[in-house]
Amino acid sequence: MSNPVFSRSDVFGEPRRTGAPGARRGGTATFPNQTPAYGTPPQPGQYGQYGAAGQQAMDASQLDAMYQSPSATTADTKRLTYDDVIIKTGGLLALLVVVGAATWTLAPGLWIFGMIAGLVLGLVNAFKRNPSPVLIILYTVAQGMFLGGISRFYEAQFNGIVLQATLATVATFAAALFLFKSGRVRVTPKFTRWLIIAMVGYAAFSLINLVLVWTGVLSGWGMRGGTLGIIIGLVAVGLAAASLIVDFDSIKRGVEAGAPAKMAWAAAFGLLVTLIWLYLEFLRLIAIFQSSD
Repeated sequence: MSNPVFSRSDVFGEPRRTGAPGARRGGTATFPNQTPAYGTPPQPGQYGQYGAAGQQAMDASQLDAMYQSPSATTADTKRLTYDDVIIKTGGLLALLVVVGAATWTLAPGLWIFGMIAGLVLGLVNAFKRNPSPVLIILYTVAQGMFLGGISRFYEAQFNGIVLQATLATVATFAAALFLFKSGRVRVTPKFTRWLIIAMVGYAAFSLINLVLVWTGVLSGWGMRGGTLGIIIGLVAVGLAAASLIVDFDSIKRGVEAGAPAKMAWAAAFGLLVTLIWLYLEFLRLIAIFQSSD
């Protein structure tokens, strides 16, 4: 997978052909200490020493009580749902915007601290097997500081660029979600491999360009200036959009496999990472466009 938050996860990653917990066999994933999904045939020993005979011993009143009882909710099943992911993602985005706005207004110079802290916390969260809500929230705060300061820097040079980048990010997210839900774009192993190779190449190019600019070998945008920079920016936006589609597929896999509800934090964190990357690419691309006018 492209996003390490999902690719390293036993829940959201590609199915593994092993006997490890969470590996899918025949299209169904199982998790330790978790109730089987509704409609799953009973497994040997599932009903203890009484076996299937224990079910037959139920009288009519017990069966009627079972049918009359309300349906199990996510609080009962403790399983991941799309609502969980939406709520967690929305909350993190709201926190990101609030911190970003405060940094923009009060202390834009903190963007450097936010960038470093966000990088460290991002790596820590990406390599954790079990999500930590506290660390994910701290990451969001750090990234809010970084985005608030860097956005003000761009806005001072290119009037209206932040609004344009925000609208472009929202539109791209909606388009990626539509393409995924409609089935027009399918996440296949070939698609994933292509995305990984492209992202590794782009990361290497960006690192080399950054070093050349910082050392004074190149000036301005470096190799990302002019027509070439616009082409590279469009490619980067395309990679981020494709990564979103892969993220959606990973979340869908986790929900269908009956992943634990706590994994909603990991899913929200993964989406946030991709959205921040997409927003920064739009900022840079629009700035290059305006610089070339």
